[in-house]
Amino acid sequence: MTEHKQPATIVIFGASGDLTRRKLIPALFRLCRQNLLPAPFQVVGFAVTEWDTAEFRRQMRGGVDEFAREPFSEAEWQTFAERLHYTPGGFTEAADFAHLRQFLEATEGELSHRLYYLATPPRFFADIIAQLGAAGMAQDVYCETGSMAHVPGSAPGQTAWRRVIIEKPFGRDLASAQALNQAVHAVLAEHQIYRIDHYLAKETVQNILVFRFANTMFEPIWNRNYIDHVQITVAEAVDVGHRAGYYDQAGVLRDMFQNHLMQLLALVGMEPPASFDANAIRDEKVKTMRAVRPLTPTELANQTVRAQYEGYGATAGVVANSQTPTYAALELYIDNWRWQGVPFYLRSGKALAQKTSEIIIQFKRPPHIMFPVSLDGPLRSNYLALCIQPHEGFHQRFEVKVPGREIAMRPVDMDFHYDDAFVPDSVPEAYETLLLNALEGDATLFTRSDGIEAAWRVIDSVLQGWETDDAPPLTTYRPGSWGPAAADELLGRNGRFWRHGCLDT
Repeated sequence: MTEHKQPATIVIFGASGDLTRRKLIPALFRLCRQNLLPAPFQVVGFAVTEWDTAEFRRQMRGGVDEFAREPFSEAEWQTFAERLHYTPGGFTEAADFAHLRQFLEATEGELSHRLYYLATPPRFFADIIAQLGAAGMAQDVYCETGSMAHVPGSAPGQTAWRRVIIEKPFGRDLASAQALNQAVHAVLAEHQIYRIDHYLAKETVQNILVFRFANTMFEPIWNRNYIDHVQITVAEAVDVGHRAGYYDQAGVLRDMFQNHLMQLLALVGMEPPASFDANAIRDEKVKTMRAVRPLTPTELANQTVRAQYEGYGATAGVVANSQTPTYAALELYIDNWRWQGVPFYLRSGKALAQKTSEIIIQFKRPPHIMFPVSLDGPLRSNYLALCIQPHEGFHQRFEVKVPGREIAMRPVDMDFHYDDAFVPDSVPEAYETLLLNALEGDATLFTRSDGIEAAWRVIDSVLQGWETDDAPPLTTYRPGSWGPAAADELLGRNGRFWRHGCLDT
């Protein structure tokens, strides 16, 4: 029996919130229908909302009706709903955690393993973990006698694990991330902690490693000798909307760069790991992020762009004269043997022209053109586009001869799309993958404490620099555009330009 098939309880803190209804329960329901969850399992919701189990099941049914990816039968829902339970409680109340422990012990029966999911505002993370520790609910239960509670037939040496998934954001700067790590480590061992970044669970993000290290045609040219620069774009078409109160305190660097974009940079830039093991992969990612060159005050002014979309200041929840950027672009360098001198351009923003997440590997131009052709503009270079969303796949652009007696060239694309190569909608949703991996004890797609802090060191230096006189001016851009002119100038002064390799075809 594999580990994730052993009996387990999934406890969701903040179970009355939008994340549970919109993402977690639909993901668990789909996993249940695919027979991928532990056998048996139960899901226990815990939140301050005064629901009972019947109301919890009714609310979650509404979420599944709205967000399920495919039709389902009433019998399938009833089978799953019988596994849903709810008990109200406060996240800082010792008595409520004592009651939760009693509730779990009374309802688990043969269940033993527990996965705690912190789907709450970040201010409660440390409190919940401290209460779990104080209530004796956080530590793995080690069986020394062969009669481990709730697990029939257990043998000496077996462990009933306790794991905690912590949602982002993990801190709002380096100091708070370090403080939160210290609070978490006071109760839990690192192997119990699963810091989530749902971007890492996207199939196209995971495929970056396979694409790089399983295809020998790319790895020999994946370096400063052949690559001119790298572009990483995570663009959102929506504005801040109802999240304005939170967003005005966070800004685009905290909301997108520290987690999503830095993780993508690490996957593109990392060295080959010795094995496909969680720690081996995370070791290489951390090395890459630690090698990112700190920005000097002069570089901060010349290599960063910050902007707000027009009309942001009038949004309900935004403070008067807010200086919070809704768009940012950074020019970063990785100081190691592979990437020395290669710029990594990172950009993200709200209210942009289209929603897209993509990575452009821009190769160097040929050093000499021997063909008797005339070119409009500079000699074109090849590029590779890694399309993360919405058009999941890859595009590779290269030059070919146009048919005819004269020598003429034009660029063409060779592409791969998941929906063309595989059964449509077969790509798992990110939360399905993350929940299943946590149940299996696979931490590859989760962030380790040193990885969190390494990413924050890079972003913290920019955040702090933007509060000084060396900060670039806060510019504006039109909603529905691709951002401010300053971002185009960031690349343009070196003869480069932003590409949309996943939207061009």
